[in-house]
Amino acid sequence: MHDIRLIRSEPEKFDQALSRRGLAPISQTLLEIDGNRRALALELQTLQTKRNEVSRLIGQAMKSGDKTSAEKMKAEVATIKERMAEIEGEEALLGETLHTQLAAIPNLPAEDVPTGSDEQDNLEVFRWGTPREFSFKPKEHADFAPALGLDFDTAATMSGARFALMRGTMARLNRAIGQFMLDCQTEQNGFTEIAPPLLVRDQALFGTGQLPKFAEDLFHTTDDRWLIPTAEVCLTNIVRESIIEESRLPLRFTALTPCFRAEAGAAGRDTRGLIRQHQFDKVEMVSITTPENSTAEQMRMVECAENILQSLNLPYRRMLLCTGDMGFSAMRTYDLEVWLPGQNCYREISSISDCGAFQARRMEARYRPAEGKGTNVVHTLNGSGLAVGRTLVAILENYQEEDGSVTIPEILHPYMKGITKLEIA
Repeated sequence: MHDIRLIRSEPEKFDQALSRRGLAPISQTLLEIDGNRRALALELQTLQTKRNEVSRLIGQAMKSGDKTSAEKMKAEVATIKERMAEIEGEEALLGETLHTQLAAIPNLPAEDVPTGSDEQDNLEVFRWGTPREFSFKPKEHADFAPALGLDFDTAATMSGARFALMRGTMARLNRAIGQFMLDCQTEQNGFTEIAPPLLVRDQALFGTGQLPKFAEDLFHTTDDRWLIPTAEVCLTNIVRESIIEESRLPLRFTALTPCFRAEAGAAGRDTRGLIRQHQFDKVEMVSITTPENSTAEQMRMVECAENILQSLNLPYRRMLLCTGDMGFSAMRTYDLEVWLPGQNCYREISSISDCGAFQARRMEARYRPAEGKGTNVVHTLNGSGLAVGRTLVAILENYQEEDGSVTIPEILHPYMKGITKLEIA
């Protein structure tokens, strides 16, 4: 959410930043609505002052016995009240219009974010690991993992396309991956584990920016709740409508949850395998911090996610997303893309975004500085640490053997209770 006061002070700068997102100038439209609303507010204040003054004179006239003057002034007060009611309605309508338009505008990109239209304009800033050289042609996971317990056909009979059922050691490996990641975030990286609800109301999704613009990407229940598309929604809304003492910041939360996405805009994309599912598990990281520490906190979160990939010995690269590829609420995003030998390319496995004050304004989340008066808006950050299903895909493809088995990374052995390989039954 944008602050109309900041747009008022620097309208050209606001429009220039939006142009980097490929959007037309809008500040003048917003300022016209805001100007009309403020004019009505001023008129209302003037009428309130006049009404109070006339009411005072009515009292004086009644005391002096001048009923004729008192009746005239009572009629004047009635006219003023009618006009005030009209103004209040007009002002409320303009306020709602302004709020709706501001809510539909994406966050402004940070200055160091490259300008571009799509993923082709993203900037690679770091690469780790060397892709394994196979003595055979590596396969995509969808071609060999069904024999190891990754069952798409049975899931389809229950739920349709873009669902998976896992059996036996495949299910255990999926669980082990999530548990390993959660342990890393809580025991090594200082995040507090949260077990959040999976159903939320409108205001929670509005706060993090999924509503109203992206309703078609979500699953809506019959009792007017929504299945969460990511635990970011719950974790970030923990600080909704609150004032936090600066000494408590940063707040760092993590959760391992199922996530649910309609994938309305992904028709025909990644229809095979686990890459793009309606339901998947993910370990999420959320940080709440001050504006001064926001950038450093983002890099810390990037490191937390990268350490997991390195522990699993999965080659990856870090991409700084361009303005045209960033999410709605982000002002800067780093994507981590893991190497998938079956596809012979890097694929996204984590996005770590600094949302600045954008989400906090929508949630009315503030902090009280240790020095000085008043309160300031917090900065919110979120990131995958990591997507469990895509990590499973990366392990299956990078650790596959010619006989169809998959070697399990050593760091996961304690979670597998002695199982070191996925083998065809």
